[in-house]
Formats: sequence, structure tokens, C-alpha cells
Amino acid sequence: MVVKQYIKDFENLGFGLFVHFGLYSNYGKGEWSEFMHKIPKEKYEEKLFKRFKPAKNWAKNLVETAKKAGCKYITLTTRHHEGFSLFDTKGLTEFDSVHSCGRDIVKEFVDECNKNGIVPFFYHTLLDWHNPDYYNNFPLYIDYLVKSIEILCSNYGKIGGLWFDGMWDKKDADWQEDRIYSTIRKYQPTAMIINNTGLSELGKVGHEEIDSVTFERGNPSFVDNSDKYRAGEMCQVLNDHWGYCKNDCNYKSVKELIENLIDCRRFNCNFLLNCGPMGNGMLKCIDKGILLEIGKWIKLNKNFIYSVKSCDVTAENAYILKGEDKYYAIVKNVTMAADENVQLSTKNVAPVIPSKKIKSAHWLDSGKRIKVKNNSFMPEPFKYGSSLSVRVAVIEFE
Repeated sequence: MVVKQYIKDFENLGFGLFVHFGLYSNYGKGEWSEFMHKIPKEKYEEKLFKRFKPAKNWAKNLVETAKKAGCKYITLTTRHHEGFSLFDTKGLTEFDSVHSCGRDIVKEFVDECNKNGIVPFFYHTLLDWHNPDYYNNFPLYIDYLVKSIEILCSNYGKIGGLWFDGMWDKKDADWQEDRIYSTIRKYQPTAMIINNTGLSELGKVGHEEIDSVTFERGNPSFVDNSDKYRAGEMCQVLNDHWGYCKNDCNYKSVKELIENLIDCRRFNCNFLLNCGPMGNGMLKCIDKGILLEIGKWIKLNKNFIYSVKSCDVTAENAYILKGEDKYYAIVKNVTMAADENVQLSTKNVAPVIPSKKIKSAHWLDSGKRIKVKNNSFMPEPFKYGSSLSVRVAVIEFE
């Protein structure tokens, strides 16, 4: 099966940052606040439109944080369901950042990505609470949507792809997908085209032009490539909301998120981890802190996570992934060594690899050689002063 190079390139990016940013960021109650709190549209827009004034260095701080976190790409919500555009819509509407704060926020984002070697991706909503044509004249709304996509594809240089969301709102409508996707191919022939299938249809294959299926907050699985090769991507939130919510403290642990990343790579999928900047475009301290801790784990493990794929080598109590010229055994829940008065007594579980004979092995983080017996080995606890939970062994087979 022929695999397009740009899809291979996308898979090798491995880990991306999802960024939900818009008027709702100033409200601080999540990205669906207008809809869920039943705020009158006029009141919502009037209150937040003039307050939208991101800090001058918002994009610089965001992109630098993403880079330190180990993210290779960032997907920014150029327009979310509220209908507000972070880009210059060239007269299509006055409901955009140029008319609120006098700035093209998407351009600022792309410029910083390009400076830092990060690939910019654009999220674009398909449903729209602001535009009356979405409800009253759907073909005219599609014209507006296509023109918006054309602007994004032709005014910001080369982008990694477009990420759509919201078709599930009108499942039986004529979305003119052929027209939407051909517009992208005209201006960005190697851009990934991704259309989120939503929480209820994880991994579902949609239009033939789609380059990657999605797993929203779900468990990734192998993608159906029976008709053509396509990638997979799981998106996940740090807490419960995609957009900034000042009263959401239900955060996932760094350990859980690292395991999400590993699970994605096990099934040849990318991991797209979301953060919601505050109204000024800056990240909450806890959001930034979690991202930096993930980046620390990636760096200590020699950035192996980007090039690995699933393979036919099986194991008990470990995942086996293959890089360009190496095999990796990924072991979860590895303990830390410490005095019994400091650390609760727990035992590590030994991986067993019955399908292939191990010639040698060493720990990726320390380089220390692993003693192998009967094609099994005991995970060495992390030394006191370090506790990374997930440990990676580099395996050489006979």
C-alpha cells in the first residue's frame, strides 16, 4: 500500500499540543460556556468582544512551552463554535480578532511556530453559533465556511494540516465535503486533513480524503487502513474542559498523560494534548508545569517516542515498540528505591518476551546494562532522587 510522505511525516511528529483559545477564554468557564449557560448571544459577544486583548508575548510563551514539553506541532482553534475568528477574515465578517484587538492572532501564532521549528496546524469549527446562515441558509453558510478555509490556506504559508470539528451537529446535512477538501488541496496539497468524529464514533473512517481518524478522550486502537493508508490521533484534555476554566481542578496526573502518549504510539497514533490559555493568552501555572514535566520525561528517555512503531514482538507486562534500528520495552509502574521508612514497599513486575530471544538489554535513561534470564528481566527501581514511573529498556534480539 502506498503511504503518502506527508502522512509519514505527521506520524513522526508523534506528540502535539492542542490549544483552545477564543472569546470564551476571558469568560473562564470553558469553551461551551455560551451554549451550556444559555447566555444570550448578543450579551455574550458584547461582553467579551472588546475584552479580547491577548498579551503581546502570548504566542512566544505558548510555543516555547510546547517545545520544552516535547511537542512537535500545535493545533490552534482559529475559530471555535462561538464563531469568533482569530484571523483576519478579509471582510467576511467583523467578528474576528482584527476588529476586536486589531491583531491577526493566527499570524502571531504561525510566526512563532516557524521561528521555533514547530509545525502549525489549524483547528476550524464546522458548526457556528454566531452565523445565522448556519441555521437559516445552510448552502450560504457553506460558502462562508469555504471562503474562511481558503483564507487560512493561502495567507499563512505552509501549514501541517486542518482539523475540523462539529459535523456531528448536523449529521444529515450536505456539508459539501468534496468542495471543502479540494479547497485545501488546491492551496496546501500536503496538509493533513482531519475531521473529528466526536466522542461517540472514535476511530471511525469518514470521507475518503481524510488523512487521520480521531480518538477524542478515548483509547486509541489500530486504524482501519483496508482501503488506503491513514494515520490516527488521540486528543486529550489536562482536566475536564478544553477551553480555560478557572474552577476546574480535576487534573490528570503526569504519569497518566505519559502513559496516554505511550498507548498512542503503541497503536501508531499521535497524541494531541490540550491546554486552554487564559484570556490574555498565557497558560495557568499548573498547565505549564504538567507540560514541562512530560517534556522532562521525554528528554530523559532520549526522545525515542517520535520514531517508534508497533511491531510483531509480543511481551507480558511490557509494550514492545520498534524504532528505526532498535527495539524498546516500555514498562509501566516502576517503583523508586528508598529506605522502608520513606517508600511504601511495592514490587516491580518482570516483563517476559517469549516471541524472540534477547541478546542484550540496557535502560534507556541510565545506559545501565540489564541482567536477562530466560528471556525475562526485573525492572530496576529508580534510584532515590528520581522517580519516572515508566521505564524504557533498549533491547537487542539474536
